[in-house]
Amino acid sequence: MSDNNNNAPLLRLEHIGKEFYGNRVLSDISFDIRAGEIIGLVGENGAGKSTLLNILFGMPVISSTGGHEGVMFIDGRKVNFTSPNQALAHGIGMVHQEFSLIPGFTATENILLNREVLNGSTMSYVFSDRVSTLDRQAMNERARAAINTLGVNISPYMTVSEMPVGYKQFIEIAREIDRKNTRLLFLDEPTAVLTETEAEILLIALNKLARSGIAIVFISHRLSEVKELCSRVIILRDGRLITDQKAEELTTRQIASLMVGRESERREVPQEIPEAPVEPDNVNYTLSPSPKKKKKKIKPALKVDHLWVDMPGETVRDVSFEVKKGEIFGIGGLAGHGKLGIPNGIMGLYPAGGSVRLSGRKLTLNKPRAALGRKMAFVSEDRRGVGLLLDEPLDWNITFTAMQTQGRFLIGIPYIFQIRNEHAMRKEAKKFIDQLEIRCTGPHQKAGELSGGNQQKVCLAKAFVLRPDVLLICEPTRGIDVGAKTLVLDTLRNYNKENGTTIIITSSELEELRSVCDRVAIVDEGRIAGILPASSPAEEFGMLMMGEKMRVALAATE
Repeated sequence: MSDNNNNAPLLRLEHIGKEFYGNRVLSDISFDIRAGEIIGLVGENGAGKSTLLNILFGMPVISSTGGHEGVMFIDGRKVNFTSPNQALAHGIGMVHQEFSLIPGFTATENILLNREVLNGSTMSYVFSDRVSTLDRQAMNERARAAINTLGVNISPYMTVSEMPVGYKQFIEIAREIDRKNTRLLFLDEPTAVLTETEAEILLIALNKLARSGIAIVFISHRLSEVKELCSRVIILRDGRLITDQKAEELTTRQIASLMVGRESERREVPQEIPEAPVEPDNVNYTLSPSPKKKKKKIKPALKVDHLWVDMPGETVRDVSFEVKKGEIFGIGGLAGHGKLGIPNGIMGLYPAGGSVRLSGRKLTLNKPRAALGRKMAFVSEDRRGVGLLLDEPLDWNITFTAMQTQGRFLIGIPYIFQIRNEHAMRKEAKKFIDQLEIRCTGPHQKAGELSGGNQQKVCLAKAFVLRPDVLLICEPTRGIDVGAKTLVLDTLRNYNKENGTTIIITSSELEELRSVCDRVAIVDEGRIAGILPASSPAEEFGMLMMGEKMRVALAATE
């Protein structure tokens, strides 16, 4: 092939493959992408998407494990990236599913990290840039321009630790588009943490970037977004390319079926819960209705009075509610209004005050061990930062908290001499690997090597091992695929039914909450705007999310 072929695609892959320790994860992947094109890359968790992106971006995990098969071409020239710096030099940017921002830095400092604007001086001319000072004004102007390109209003002076999770996602993307040579952008689940409004804003911005000539590889489990945004859809299954087809030629049902390798089942929804129009063909692939329960007087398992939580970006001001024993209770609301602060505050991860009673007894706040000692378990929305020990094997991740707080999986004489019961740890891990269908090579594999969705399942297994009376879980299906969502929600529903466990689910997906919960509370500006039965019409939940001022204004016009 000629190196000067002007008609060559921006990126071309030929027969890409990869094995990890004898485990085949990619086989014979070939496709191309041209300047200004947006393609959707979809597949179940474990289908090979993340591994493919790691190869394309030169992540060290590829070169340190023997490299990959096949060849890549940029502008018709053969390349082999062994570090992200090489990919960046060729104009390739990547936004990972998990954030890589510095919490104590401002938006500007994160966006321009290692590309700071310097004030020139005689000293810097003589002694190099190491004695130069930062041109803060120019840096803030550049950061603001990158942020404005995305159509959002985020102050360049705001520190990342103060930002709600949606803002962090925009800052990650702004950092990549600020690079002057960016021509190809990989986005791994960029809308997973965004509200519907924020996701719409991002899709508009991505179309704008594509019109400027930037090519985009868009990974998402929100199939309606893939259909709306992308010109082509590439589907991976079990490490193989199943189809590379125009998006307009596929329905969301067909995409889902090709992803999982079987016909997607149409799930019935009760008449009093109207289907949400999240997909063009009005089919919800991930949610099934929660069975109705007979009403009876049940004592509260958890009673919260005037709770406040100082969690950056998710401040809780004054929250009160009750959760009945054996109930599945949902907490929803817009990003940044405090819904994530409630479970984090109850579990003692952020400063909190007020009163929390567990089975009638007061719970000591600001001490995570106190909550764990009272048979509470927590699955954080930050699975990598809080939920997992990424460099440890799965059996250690799944059993570690139970070992620490309940003294399980230990043999010997308590308080004198004890060692880990490796056999019991492996057995317990294997049970949940099978039950939750965690795609891995076995209990010995490190948690950091799994895909995001499978890491989420490990966090669930870790909580189930504690045999909790009350389980708090944040964003249980964030960033996981169609089939895995159904599995996770069904697992929570069955665990509640079989064990009588009280489950409190915090989620950005309202329809997800309505499908699995008995009641749903909506949080607005740090307070409970209202609590409704899950069977209430979607419009009633929408009114609660509008905020008090909007509700009053709307009522005045009626």
